[in-house]
Amino acid sequence: QVQLVESGGGLVQSGGSLRLSCAPSRNIFSIYTMGWHRQAPGKQRELVTTITRGGTTNYADFVKGRFTISRDNAKNTVYLQMNSLKPEDTAVYYCNAGMVVDGIWNDVWGQGTQVTVSS
Repeated sequence: QVQLVESGGGLVQSGGSLRLSCAPSRNIFSIYTMGWHRQAPGKQRELVTTITRGGTTNYADFVKGRFTISRDNAKNTVYLQMNSLKPEDTAVYYCNAGMVVDGIWNDVWGQGTQVTVSS
């Protein structure tokens, strides 16, 4: 089974920056749209941003101008550069990707990485 592995979370002060990364546990040649969701304690999971295989991006309003999603298709890796972080950005951030594995479409989620922004 293919897994997505996130890294880069941590504790940062308000106004600081973090960069998250996400890659599959083994090489996959047919990865399509990738993205990030987040879930704060007691809240529903919400979409943060997505990026297609061709590089078209989509952002939630609350991160526009602060977060940037990018991907390196050669490395099968998606990144989330987070700048000007706010305490309300505190959440577990989950990577998500659509991919074809052994001829079957899979919507795969990572285990999540904690981002904590202090006030």
